[in-house]
Amino acid sequence: MTLRHIRIFEAVCDNGCNMTRAAEALCMTQPAVSLAVSELESCYGVRLFDRISRRLYLTEAGRALLDYARRITLTFDDMERTVRNWEETGTLRVGASVSIGAKLMPSYAAAFRKKCPGVAVRVRIDRSDKLEEALAENKLDFALIEGIVHNPDLIAEDYLEDRLALIAAGAESGRVLTREEFLASDLLLRERGSGTREVFESALTAADCPVPEPVWESISTAALVNAAAAGLGVAVVPRRMVEEVLARGEAAEVFVEGVRLDRKYKLVRHREKKLTGAAEAFMELCRTFHGTGEKEEGHAEA
Repeated sequence: MTLRHIRIFEAVCDNGCNMTRAAEALCMTQPAVSLAVSELESCYGVRLFDRISRRLYLTEAGRALLDYARRITLTFDDMERTVRNWEETGTLRVGASVSIGAKLMPSYAAAFRKKCPGVAVRVRIDRSDKLEEALAENKLDFALIEGIVHNPDLIAEDYLEDRLALIAAGAESGRVLTREEFLASDLLLRERGSGTREVFESALTAADCPVPEPVWESISTAALVNAAAAGLGVAVVPRRMVEEVLARGEAAEVFVEGVRLDRKYKLVRHREKKLTGAAEAFMELCRTFHGTGEKEEGHAEA
C-alpha cells in the first residue's frame, strides 16, 4: 500500500464511487484505477466496495479507510507545503548570550518579523558555553555570542564592536585607576562560563594583571549594576548595558591602567550546518541593523 493507492481510492470515492470518472480526474486509465483498488483490497483482505448492479457502494471497511485516507492526505499535503516553503514559513532557532539577548535581540527579532513574517523565531538566551553546546548538538541554527568560542567545529564571525565597562559609585567618570587601586577594590562579576567573565579575565591576563576573586558573582547584569550604584564595588559589565545608568549619573565609568577591555560580538554556527535562507537573512540583519541607534559594523563605539 502506497500513498498513490490512497489517493486513487480517495478519488474513486470523491467521484461517486465511479472508477471511470476517477480515472479521468487522475488522468489515468480505468484499468489502472481498478487495479489499484484491487491491490488495496488484497493488502488488507477486505472488500472496500460492494458491486451491485454494475455500481459501486462503499462498505463499512471502505468508510473506515476513507476516514483515514482523508487524514493521511491532508497531513501529507500540509507537510509538502511546509517543507517546500520552509525558507518563508519555517522555524528559526537562534541563541543569544545574556547581554545580547537583553539589549539587542528584541530589536533584531522585531525587525526580522517585519522582514519575514512567516518565519517563527525561537530564541534561547543563555551563557556562551551553553550556547556552544547547543550549536554542537544541532539544537540551534546559529547564535550571537559575546565571549571566546572554544569548539573547533564552530565558525565565529565578528559582527559588532563592543567593550566592557568598569562602573562604580562615588568615582569621577573617566578616572584611570592604578592596578593597585583596582586590585584593592571589591569586584562584582558575572558567573564563570559567561562571555563577559571570560573576556574580562583574558584581558587582565594579557595585561599581566592578576585576576582578583570577586566578592559578588551573578548571572544578572542588572544585579551587578545595582550593586555598583549602591557603592558595593566595581562591576564589570557590557558598556551597552549601562549607557542609561551612566547618563543619569547613577554610577561612573572608570578604567584600569594598561588594561584594554575591547571585544567583539560574534555570529557563531556549526561549520557543517547548512543554513536556510531565513537563517542567512537573520544573520545579515544582525550585521547591518542599526534601528536602535547601533552603528554599522566596524563603527560601533570603541
